[in-house]
Order: sequence, then C-alpha cells, then structure tokens
Amino acid sequence: MAVSATNTYVGAGLAEDFEDIINDVSPSDTPLYSMAKKVKATAKYHQWQTDSLASATTNKQLEGDDATFATAAATTVLGNYCQIARKTVQISGTYDAVKKYGRKTELAYQLMKRGKELRRDIEYALVRNQASDDGSVGTARASAGFESWIKGNNIKSNAAQTTPGFAAGIVTAPTDGTATTFLESDLKLALAAAWTDGGDPSVIMMSTTNKARFDSFQGIATKYNEVSGTTQADIIGAADVYVSSFGNHKVVLNRYMRDNAVLCIDPDYVSVATLRPIMQEELAKTGDSEKRQLIFEGCLVVNNLDAHAKCSGIGA
Repeated sequence: MAVSATNTYVGAGLAEDFEDIINDVSPSDTPLYSMAKKVKATAKYHQWQTDSLASATTNKQLEGDDATFATAAATTVLGNYCQIARKTVQISGTYDAVKKYGRKTELAYQLMKRGKELRRDIEYALVRNQASDDGSVGTARASAGFESWIKGNNIKSNAAQTTPGFAAGIVTAPTDGTATTFLESDLKLALAAAWTDGGDPSVIMMSTTNKARFDSFQGIATKYNEVSGTTQADIIGAADVYVSSFGNHKVVLNRYMRDNAVLCIDPDYVSVATLRPIMQEELAKTGDSEKRQLIFEGCLVVNNLDAHAKCSGIGA
C-alpha cells in the first residue's frame, strides 16, 4: 500500500484541537442557606429572644372574686457567634494576559469558583454538629450548626446520643453513640414533637444515606404509571413529599449533612444573621500579581427551638 510521505506524523506546526469550555460537575446547591431568612447582625455575638404561652388549663373563676396576679415569665435569650469564612485568589499578571481556553480571564474564573466554594462552606457550617465558640486571638470563632441546637425535640435512636444544646451562652456539640437505623416511627415522633410545640416542620432535610432508608418506609410504596400499548412504564421508588398527620413535608437532600441526624425544619423559624455579607476585597498589590479575597461573617439563627425537631443517633 502506498502512503503519502508527508503526513501529520512528520509534519510540524499543527494547531491544537481544544474545546473552549470547562466542564465542572461539582454541586453548588445550598438548601438550608438558600431557604433561611437573612437578617442583620451588628456584633460578633448575635442574640435573639424566644417566648411561649402558658399551658392551656381549666380556667373557671368565682363571680365577684378579686383578681390575683403572678409574676410574668421572662423571655429566653439565645445567641450564636458569627463565624468568619474566607476564600483567596492570587493570579500572576502573565497568567491573566495569555490566551486561555474556556475563560476570558483567570481572575474572574477563579473568583467565580471560590464564590461557589464559599457558599458550600457556609452550608456545611449551618447543618453540621459544630459547637459555638467565642474564639480568641489564636482561635477562630465558630457558629453552632443546626444539628447542635435541637435539644428538646430530639428523638434519639439510642440512649448514648446526647444533645446538650444551648446553655450559659454557648452551644455544645452532640455526642453520637453507636449509629442505628433511621426508622419511620422515629420520624413520626419528631414531627409530632415539633407540631405539639407549635411548629410546622414542613421541610425534612437528610443525607443520601438516610434518604435511601426513607424511600423504603412502609408508607412509601414503589409505584408505576399506567400505560397502554407497548409504551414502557416508569417505576417510582422514591418520594419527595411525606404526608403525616401533621401536614405535608417536603423532603430535601443535603449533601453536607451527617448521616447521624435527620432535621425536621420549620422554615419560618430559621435565619442566617450576617455581620458581613459575602464580599470581594482587593488586597494590597505587592508584586506582579492580583490578590483578592472573598469573605463572609455570620451565624445560624434558630429563631425558636420548639419549631423544629430531629432524629439522632442514626446512620447505620
């Protein structure tokens, strides 16, 4: 077989075939941060108040009787420390000047990436079992996560699980014990506890491990749609809405939650207090590069603990 002596194997100066796009499948959803109301913080320790009505009781009085008075119950003061989160970018002048595929400037591209990463870090802090901490000159402040706050309406799958909650101005991290299986009966108890206290836990937030358990609950049947002819049926083996005696509850997957807890959340009573919103700052130029930092300072606000509940000690 005769072949051309001049071909791509011996030639030079061939142009690259390079797709002018960057493919990134990394998730950037932040369910709790997106759902939470946004409020303003004005100090590094953000505080709020809760209150409750007296229990309903028999109330019948004598005709003509003099009124009696009791000391009014004080409000409960809660607080959380504002945590600082930061991402930095430094790009050399040459790197930003040369031609690149998939982005016009490296600085803008990296800032976009760091912004998504920062939001993911904020979400991580909001949903985890982190304790609150005032910090010090050498220790960063920490904002207590949702899992650490829920003490009262805590449905424990094992006795070793404890949630100390808020006391003396700080929130202590939970202890787990040996993980057991997430059960539908525990979920029903958690929803009932929040509803009884006056909450409307319309969101059930969980990890992928617990979602798999949830999809196998007895009340959630595997179904298929009815079709005719040769059309194939769609099998439905999961649910994104759970209907209980206490209402309809949207089931939300959260990539950053631990398997050890499922959160039953009333969206009306969860906020993020922001001392410094996510902002870009240009840092001092000290050479042939551009320096930027993205910074956020804020904390989780669980406006009223009784509005929420959790199933804990699970994940097996």
